[in-house]
Amino acid sequence: MTVNGMPVLIEGEKNLLELIRKAGFDMPTLCYHSKLSTYGACRMCVVEDKKGEIMASCSTPPRAGMEIKTNTPRLREYRKMILELMLADHNRDCITCEKRNNCQLKELAERFGIDDVRFETYSLDGTKDTSSPAIIRHPDKCILCGDCVRVCDEIQRVGAIDFVNRGSRMEVMPAFDMPLAETKCVNCGQCAAVCPTGAITIKSNISELWEMLADDNTIVQAQIAPAVRVALGDEFNFEKGENVMGKMVAALRMLGFDDVYDTSTAADLTVIEESKEFIERYSSGENLPLFTSCCPAWFRYAENYHPELMDNISSCKSPMEMFGAVLKEKAKKDAEETKSKKKTKVVAIMPCTAKKSEVLQERYHYEGEPAVDLSITTQELATMIRETGLNFADLQPEPIDMPFGIASGAGVIFGVTGGVTEAVIRHVVGPEDRNTLAEIAFTGVRGLEGVKEVKLPFGADKEISIAIVSGLRNAEELIQAIKKGEAHYDFVEVMAGKGGCIAGAGQPFVEDRARAERSEGMYEADRMSNVRTSKSNPITDALYRTMLSGHNAHRLLHYK
Repeated sequence: MTVNGMPVLIEGEKNLLELIRKAGFDMPTLCYHSKLSTYGACRMCVVEDKKGEIMASCSTPPRAGMEIKTNTPRLREYRKMILELMLADHNRDCITCEKRNNCQLKELAERFGIDDVRFETYSLDGTKDTSSPAIIRHPDKCILCGDCVRVCDEIQRVGAIDFVNRGSRMEVMPAFDMPLAETKCVNCGQCAAVCPTGAITIKSNISELWEMLADDNTIVQAQIAPAVRVALGDEFNFEKGENVMGKMVAALRMLGFDDVYDTSTAADLTVIEESKEFIERYSSGENLPLFTSCCPAWFRYAENYHPELMDNISSCKSPMEMFGAVLKEKAKKDAEETKSKKKTKVVAIMPCTAKKSEVLQERYHYEGEPAVDLSITTQELATMIRETGLNFADLQPEPIDMPFGIASGAGVIFGVTGGVTEAVIRHVVGPEDRNTLAEIAFTGVRGLEGVKEVKLPFGADKEISIAIVSGLRNAEELIQAIKKGEAHYDFVEVMAGKGGCIAGAGQPFVEDRARAERSEGMYEADRMSNVRTSKSNPITDALYRTMLSGHNAHRLLHYK
């Protein structure tokens, strides 16, 4: 077939859109995502065949002999009219919109030269839903593309939002127009990640943080999640997946943080505690499989849909909450020794929007107050850096602060799907030598597939069966298989985001290629680490001899 007169070979493409893009033409879309079902709502991708028929390229399969044009006068007029109709039903406060720098509707309006809207503005409702700790809904910015509805149902199986009404009264909202906080939303934020406009955005905590940093009577400590280091650079035109940890540490100090730490250190604690818990359960045969507890969106999903599984979920806190409790405990002891009256606040830089909800959960509190006072996303940190006027590219890299300045490579790879499992395997199986680590890496734990299965020998004559899942629909299907007796596992790692934390909704938006590059960035950081296993980290060893001795380890590192 031909595209704009250019011959193009059909090689299994499922629709004309993929073929057109393969031919090198940037076809505009607002509702198309290759990993979601085809909806065909926006009609921006319409093309014209040799008979003059108009069709949506996203929903039309390619056929040999087709002659397709993508840029006729009629098509250009159609696209402009579609954009004007969308803008007529859209809040056009673009200057103050949270998505102003990354709005696909704004980008297309500029691309097609829309300088006026011929149609009367109608049916705008300026009511915001700010009930959720993680997500804000702006109904007056919705263009009914359906991206949020499909990702919530098809990828996460939550279905917290859907279409209601018909025709010009159609809207996207929770059932019965309930506040989002009263639904079974898991705060994963994937709806905000795919929204092409500012209709669904991540709740910002930047103002609170600036106030905290300006308070002379407050010591503000930052902890940086592993996955942030390979994503923040996207916001400042670095190569995809490039590790910018050193520059980020420097930036945080210039923003006003008193101490900067790496959450990977606490991930090492998680590995030790979770491995101990797994061995105990595996030996007794009770409450298996053991499900990981690091992902707050998965934790809430289990609470909402599978309360019967709560005894199977690890009692370990997430690395973020473990570190928060350790930092607060150390701050308490330091204040007692120095008689300081200053407060200590812990701020987490996370790739995940659900962490904003996790910090509010009483089960993770330290002595009646949050162990982590605030969680901001990678995108929020980028906004603060730009607001301050820092030239991120020119910053000289700086190291993490002591006494928590060492983290193992095992802790770093927590940020990618399969990383928790690989870290636990390193702890449980074999010595810390190059050959053993290489063998573990090639067991099947790595890769961005939604479901991975691994079987490993354990002891003299036993075997551990492991499942690694990312995406909550995949988790649901696996749970059903376990309940039906179709599958058996001893250990199950679950991450809500496809690919793990590297693709969290708080990260700069990521496509499949960038997922792979971020994943490789994580493994590169692991390879360059002087310490590869959690049990070899001298920091964790020192903590268990002092602050975490006796019952303190369970008190600070477990939620039950």
